[in-house]
Amino acid sequence: MGSFIWDRINQKLKIYTDFEENLAVLQKTSRNLVTQLEELDRSSSWERSDEWEEKVEALIDQVEHIERSIQKWNLFSTVPVYLYGRHVVNKMNEAKQLLEEGNYYLSKFFKYLILGGGVAAGYAAREFVKQGVKPGELAIVSEESVAPYERPALSKGYLFPTNAARLPEFHVCVGSGGERLDPSWYEEKGIELILNTKIVEASLNSKALRSENGRILKFGALIIATGSRVKKLSDFGVKGDDQAKNVLYLRDVKDADKIIEEIRVKKNGKVVVVGGGYIGLEVGAALKLNNLSVTMVYNDPWLMSRLFTKEIAEFYEQYYMSRGINLINETFVIELESDSSGEVKKVKLKNGRELEADFVVVGVGARPSTRLFQGQIEMSRGGIKTDGLFKTSIDDVYAIGDVAWFPMKIYNEMRRVEHVDHARKSAMKVVEGIMAKGEVVEEYDYVPYFYSRVFDLSWRFYGDNVGDATVVFGNRNPRAKKPKFGCYWIKDGRIMGGFLEGGSDEENKAIENLAWHQHKVDDLQELKDKGVSFAFELQDLEKTYVV
Repeated sequence: MGSFIWDRINQKLKIYTDFEENLAVLQKTSRNLVTQLEELDRSSSWERSDEWEEKVEALIDQVEHIERSIQKWNLFSTVPVYLYGRHVVNKMNEAKQLLEEGNYYLSKFFKYLILGGGVAAGYAAREFVKQGVKPGELAIVSEESVAPYERPALSKGYLFPTNAARLPEFHVCVGSGGERLDPSWYEEKGIELILNTKIVEASLNSKALRSENGRILKFGALIIATGSRVKKLSDFGVKGDDQAKNVLYLRDVKDADKIIEEIRVKKNGKVVVVGGGYIGLEVGAALKLNNLSVTMVYNDPWLMSRLFTKEIAEFYEQYYMSRGINLINETFVIELESDSSGEVKKVKLKNGRELEADFVVVGVGARPSTRLFQGQIEMSRGGIKTDGLFKTSIDDVYAIGDVAWFPMKIYNEMRRVEHVDHARKSAMKVVEGIMAKGEVVEEYDYVPYFYSRVFDLSWRFYGDNVGDATVVFGNRNPRAKKPKFGCYWIKDGRIMGGFLEGGSDEENKAIENLAWHQHKVDDLQELKDKGVSFAFELQDLEKTYVV
């Protein structure tokens, strides 16, 4: 008998729960239909259907009637469930069909469509205009709420305590000394910015994208410029990452604003920076400038281990420690311990240490954002395979920036490069090829280039950090007023790459030329003694190259 009663109770609870869920879906779908109607009213370019609009308006009225009727009943009354249960299901299915039909009317075609609103998108747009794109032919789809901007500013000037960089001052293309393209520029050129729009489905062969709210975007040619997404501590099995409020990452302006808010609220507090690469070094320096107590934790034996030699890293480690930053290497975070409000208060490390923290900033790498295209396009090494003009395995689909796995001519091998310099240059090259109109376009010829600026320091690297020998030269004293030193990477008797801290523009250009031409060197001691002046002896090899 008792079992029968409980079965009846559970059955009624399920009916009530199903009703609530169906009603919620109906209400949400109804709101999306209202949005579709508003979009149709805002633009005269959409295809219209009077019959569809009449059905939508009638359904919205019916939903409002159901909502008013249900409100008359007691919160726990089951009467609405029995009166309106089947009716809600029917209207929910009708609403879904109307929403799908509305997506057809709201579909829009662009001759050229850029997916992604980062640095590459902005530089591609500028090149399209240079190559003569007509108003209305080009659109950029972005999840962000702002026009493309120079992303490197986020880990540098954006976090400074004084004279901080703020939009619109660092919209592209100011990072390369070009014109600033604020939203009005796109409007003047007839380029549509489709912001706050997440694409959830891509049908490359059908040349169509579908957004989270159901909007369909069709294209003649698509440029995939989706960039990378951050790796999270939870990806490495760290406990407590997903639940914590004050564990922060840095990829866009919203992320940077969260860090700034933590700096404001946790004034003079303790922050743990996880990661010893680009983001870790630059954010760690910026946080210290904000008078926070900074501890950096990284799993590698030295900072920036993917690029720096041990000798180079030693300089920066000593410099950071001289600025009051604590460094803990060769260990990793295993758990984040939070208080009852969800705020991390303690960071537990693999080596047994526990660090107090008012907030945590994580920079442990990124992955190319290619999930939408899995199974549709040829991929390798996590990226989308392209040719020297960034054409993919599908006609009229191109990939640039972080996601492109492309032929690097200088080394005669395929590579993927995550850096703003490559994002800018690959964007310009792909548009040059698309708009060539039958003319021959020279394939992408690129030498890797990385740079950083922290505190009073500034370094650049050109080429490849491979070889059977390295030659370090110059003054690596971190206490020097203006330290200047560098390193050459030698492979088979040729200079493959060059690094220079504190160099002038002319000196950096000379190092770049060495990396381009892979000059032969016989005497490593001579190279060490001459340092950067060795590069100046080869000025006749200078190659024009826009930085």
